[in-house]
Amino acid sequence: MSSPRFKATELAISRPVEDMEKVESLKATSIYGKNVFTTAKMKDYLSKSTYKELIQLIGESSKISRELADQIAQAMKTWAIANGASHYTHWFQPLTGTTAEKHDAFFEPDENGEAIEKFSGDSLVQQEPDASSFPSGGIRNTFEARGYTAWDPSSPAFIFETAAGKTLCIPTVFISYTGEALDYKAPLLKAVAAIDKAATEVVQYFDKSVTQVNASLSIEQKYFLVEISLFHTRTELQITLCTLS
Repeated sequence: MSSPRFKATELAISRPVEDMEKVESLKATSIYGKNVFTTAKMKDYLSKSTYKELIQLIGESSKISRELADQIAQAMKTWAIANGASHYTHWFQPLTGTTAEKHDAFFEPDENGEAIEKFSGDSLVQQEPDASSFPSGGIRNTFEARGYTAWDPSSPAFIFETAAGKTLCIPTVFISYTGEALDYKAPLLKAVAAIDKAATEVVQYFDKSVTQVNASLSIEQKYFLVEISLFHTRTELQITLCTLS
């Protein structure tokens, strides 16, 4: 039985030549971030004042008003529908070790028995998924066992595309009725906020104008090609055996 890696290689080799030529003709810049509601796309769908206020609030990690949330929700819905999305979901990472979401349609009946495409700030900012499927923090009263998703504006919304259709995914945190973290992202955001506060206090000893420190973390892996003659002159490389000669 072949491994997934070998299967992937076989599929890549067996692809028709015309498909490969089509892929090679595309510029990476033409498809990079295509399904992501980036700040650049926000600028196209929001008024100048609303966009400026949103960027400032995200940079300061400040609270977004409900009026501003309504305007952002309208822009997000317009962009998503224009790109073929029919549903939206609050996307989060519960303590089950996998991602989770509850899908809703951009659909709401009106008083005349008709239907309209609607997505409000209320729907954007907070939702209540089926908490019975996720960790609830122990035995609780029924009304306290609910879990809530809260929108995280620091992460851009994106469209997830499958054969079944396209869905607008809104990154959120997942918290309990009492505000306890029930996911992996809320503790991360708290840690980033704590680092920001502590680092800002230290930096202000040297520069009083600094009001915020943004911490980031990423995985980095490098490969070095070293000549065999040079390899034999470097004891540390011989010990670690991390060189392609």
